[in-house]
Amino acid sequence: MNEHQPLDLRSPWVVSIHDLVRRPGEMKEFHQEIPAPADLGTEMIGVPDESPIVVDLRLESVSEGVLATGTVSAQLVGQCSRCLTAVREERDFDLQELYYYPGRDAEEDALFVVDEHIDLDPPMRDAIVLELPFTPLCRPDCLGLCPECGFNLNDDPEHSHGEQTDPRWASLQGFQAEG
Repeated sequence: MNEHQPLDLRSPWVVSIHDLVRRPGEMKEFHQEIPAPADLGTEMIGVPDESPIVVDLRLESVSEGVLATGTVSAQLVGQCSRCLTAVREERDFDLQELYYYPGRDAEEDALFVVDEHIDLDPPMRDAIVLELPFTPLCRPDCLGLCPECGFNLNDDPEHSHGEQTDPRWASLQGFQAEG
């Protein structure tokens, strides 16, 4: 985030750090439940809009800026990539981000303290989205769906359609019976 870009102070993800600014060694605990922003996830799994995200952080003043470390906890909702059943899971995600004071040398994608505030939204999104499973599963040994009829094989692992003959070989079956 550009250090000159103003923050939306109405956002619950924007936090005042007035008591920490330029006081290295000072520390502040931040514990809050904040509604999830829109579009937090992938097509297969994510955090539902407005569902609670529990933020448990330690904000520390350091010489370069303010270091935020801790966890964010959220309810994930999605679909199993094998059997397409609903997946619900509560997960904790580690968050660590250094917010630089204006005028400090920092990488292009660094976050900055803006008017004694920091925006927790970008590192929270990174912490959650980068740790989401690429192929969510309802359970590690999910059997998926029957390729012929779509039956959920977790409901009956012995499910079958009997012995099937490849139609390309069907005309040769008569030779076997004669011989």
